[in-house]
Amino acid sequence: MQLQRHPANPILTTVAGHEWENRTCFNAAVVYEEGLFHLLYRAQGTADNISRIGYAVSRDGIHFARLDRPVLAPETESERWGVEDPRITRLGDRLYMLYTAYSAHGTRVSLASARNPLAWQRAGIVLPDENNKDAALFPAQVGGRYAMLHRRPPDIWLAWSDDLLHWSGHQAIMRPRPGLWDETCVGAGGPPLRTERGWLLIYHGYNRERVYCLGLALLDLENPSIVLSRPAEPILVPSEPWERSGEVPNVVFTCGSAVVGDEVYVYYGAADMRMALATARLQDVMQAFR
Repeated sequence: MQLQRHPANPILTTVAGHEWENRTCFNAAVVYEEGLFHLLYRAQGTADNISRIGYAVSRDGIHFARLDRPVLAPETESERWGVEDPRITRLGDRLYMLYTAYSAHGTRVSLASARNPLAWQRAGIVLPDENNKDAALFPAQVGGRYAMLHRRPPDIWLAWSDDLLHWSGHQAIMRPRPGLWDETCVGAGGPPLRTERGWLLIYHGYNRERVYCLGLALLDLENPSIVLSRPAEPILVPSEPWERSGEVPNVVFTCGSAVVGDEVYVYYGAADMRMALATARLQDVMQAFR
């Protein structure tokens, strides 16, 4: 099973007149609600190269209107060098964003929440005292507790919480596979998608040549530490010129997907420079799990 790139790609690129996003525009979270696609994307400008998070909205998921200012910019000491790679999950009446705070202290998984995607309230660092990235919340409690995926290199880890702020029970659930496309390191993409058969996870991995691809895994609904299936082949490989050349070459990297009807929309950063869209029928995706 392979994702199909949209012919309008790339769907979001830099804006010359915006100093904060005139260098890169990539790695977007997506929220699809009430017929609107909300993208919250990472951007950098040539003036300071600091990552900020911008906002764009669309009715068709392809043509986006965007704000001329970021919705989240560095404010704290832990964010001095940037706020990066948001993943967003709705829980109840609030949206929760896990993002990477970057500073001289390293990379720290941090949390913010909002009632709408334009006004975020910080809750602070939730995985303190360790360099960590690629954190995503499950879109529902599992067994009465919140669940999070995160990365302690080179593996994908699972953790648990009662309040979204304090996390424990950390365990590695997915590791690199020798000889395959994800032989060196793996990390979660966006929040897992709930299906009747299990939690659908679209994740990234790379090999010894640092070619980043996307792949699939299916996690048990009641115990997501159990990987029910993990196909050997990737579903998206850098092949377009704008995926192979950029700030970081040979990268396709997702921070979020949305199910619209029977279609899965996978938004991904290309070469750490621009945003693109690839899709597949949900039925076809699930048939990849044998």
